[in-house]
Amino acid sequence: MNDPRPTNRLARETSPYLLQHAHNPVDWYAWGPEALARAREEDQPILLSIGYAACHWCHVMERESFENEDIAALMNEKFVCIKVDREERPDLDDIYMTAVQVMSGHGGWPLTVFLTPDLKPFFGGTYFPPEDRVGMPGFRRVVEAVRQSFDEERSAVEETSKDIVTNIQAGVRAASSESHEMLTSELVHSAIVQYRLRFEPVFGGFSQAPKFPHPMAISLLLRYVGRHRDAEVLHMATLSLDRMAYGGVYDQLGGGFHRYSTDDRWLAPHFEKMLYDNALLAIAYLEAAQLTGHEEYSRVATETLAWVVRDMQGPEGGYYSTLDADSEGTEGRFYVWQREEIEALLGADAEAFCTVYDVTADGNWEGSNILNLAKPAGEFYQELGTEPDELALRLARARALLLEARNRRVHPGLDDKVLTDWNGLMIAAMAKGYRVLGDDRFLASARRGATFLVETMIVDNRLLHSYRDGRSRLLAYIDDHANLAWGLIELFETTFEMEWLRRARWVTDRMIELFWDDAAAGFFFTGSDHEQLIARMKPGHDGATPSGNAVAANVLLRLHTLTGEEAYGRRGVDLLRSSQQQIHRAPSNFAHMLAAVDYYLRAPREIALIGPTASTELSTALRTLWRQFRPDDLIVAMDPEIDDLERAAEEVPLLLGKEMVDNLPTFYLCENYACQAPTHNADEVTRLPSS
Repeated sequence: MNDPRPTNRLARETSPYLLQHAHNPVDWYAWGPEALARAREEDQPILLSIGYAACHWCHVMERESFENEDIAALMNEKFVCIKVDREERPDLDDIYMTAVQVMSGHGGWPLTVFLTPDLKPFFGGTYFPPEDRVGMPGFRRVVEAVRQSFDEERSAVEETSKDIVTNIQAGVRAASSESHEMLTSELVHSAIVQYRLRFEPVFGGFSQAPKFPHPMAISLLLRYVGRHRDAEVLHMATLSLDRMAYGGVYDQLGGGFHRYSTDDRWLAPHFEKMLYDNALLAIAYLEAAQLTGHEEYSRVATETLAWVVRDMQGPEGGYYSTLDADSEGTEGRFYVWQREEIEALLGADAEAFCTVYDVTADGNWEGSNILNLAKPAGEFYQELGTEPDELALRLARARALLLEARNRRVHPGLDDKVLTDWNGLMIAAMAKGYRVLGDDRFLASARRGATFLVETMIVDNRLLHSYRDGRSRLLAYIDDHANLAWGLIELFETTFEMEWLRRARWVTDRMIELFWDDAAAGFFFTGSDHEQLIARMKPGHDGATPSGNAVAANVLLRLHTLTGEEAYGRRGVDLLRSSQQQIHRAPSNFAHMLAAVDYYLRAPREIALIGPTASTELSTALRTLWRQFRPDDLIVAMDPEIDDLERAAEEVPLLLGKEMVDNLPTFYLCENYACQAPTHNADEVTRLPSS
């Protein structure tokens, strides 16, 4: 049945976020030649609204203002109105978010920016209520006042917009500069000092409410512990991981993490679930499992990746982007419980479940219950008078029953577009998940995801950014190239299939060709063939995801280790050196870049395992190495009965001259640029500490 409401131009788009606005009375355009030409030809200012499908306050502003006939008429009369999905156009989001931060000192979504016809911002903010509220101007009044300023104070508006653009462009120039200063471990130490100062000692994390997970920071802390055996830094990482896993920010029934916590103790999340958060957090928990051996971290990683395979991977292989925070118009409704519901579903097991998961008659959040644990479930057995194994079985049975019941509810909205950059992160997580956990589901998932991307997202020799409804579109950004290369490298280091390494090199070579800044080193966010905007951004610091430059630095250095190609190593080092000034100013904002610094400063260790992959000796040694925390070691296994070692050595020099000795599985260890004698004793390589 056709929707009887009028439609606007957004009905032609594929983005779920834009389609959510297709029936607004606002005369929306998508960003593109049609809208921009109209603004120029009619000399009209632009009202640019940027958000994303899982954004709660974006939905609120839509209901309050964009569906309001009077406000929509005002918008249509006074502006060319453009709606942008920030996940499709992170280039626009970065530029205009920076502009709003310059103007107001803060940012967020929905992002509301007013532009001159030549796309220069002159006023902006985030969420506006429809009418004036305490401390907040109403959107109706903002729209009228901004247009009045544009008409009556045009020269002042032009001067303001020019200053803002100059400020943005100066920030880009300052983002990197040529440096021949030596890279030292002091950069990493300075970040650790900042994390110590920011650490919240009661519930973990690195801020008061709202609390974000910071998985890149945790991964850097784990690396530091691996080097220095620092108990305090280990506590910072593990307390944060523990409390997140116990809290409501983790989906205790279905697995996977919500975006962030609105309170100090990780109880009440903002309920949206993002693909990138879960990829990066899965990696952090996998690394913590390797470093500490704690099964709880393996459990959380397993449940998180299993949720992605079950609910977030499409039949074609690509991973979907987000699950909304809202269902039936209410944030979190899908995830919360009343005690009587649980009692009706669980019967005799309800009392134990409610004790363990903090469920009360009055609720622990706005009259409902968010499932969470005050301590590990296994610590309740004495309180409940039951054995640990019996309690674990009862709780597992209860969770399965509640999950089945929850699945009958109205589900949150799914943004099912496939983004290359976020998919690259998840491929890396799935490949690493297979290595650490040994779960075949995760390797199969990584293969499917990677196959989809290389077959669907490369068109006419150009990587693309977004896919939905059979359409691949939008030129890829630096994050797409860097993250996909990361995922493909992880997949190669899991399967040892050369095709994935070759694909990683192609993606990286195109990244260098299209994005590299010859003047000051580093990578621009957009390619040389991208549309010209008011600035060509060059982000280096981490946000919710690691910056494309940080991932690229890690990729380049790893490819140098894998292939022996000096050009990769030189560019990686140039990128790190060009980022030093930024890192010195705020080292804790550059966790993933500092992981690359840490990698660069370590003497390489390479381990080659040569023999039948089905042999117990080789497979056991490989599994043992994979379960250990070895973030820098290069581990390659080849079967001479299947693999052409001579040809493989042309692409991975570590394999040169490696063969089975006496027709037995043979292990080779190379450290500090020198190889030891081959051995049949796997213990000689598996008992080595991390490099």
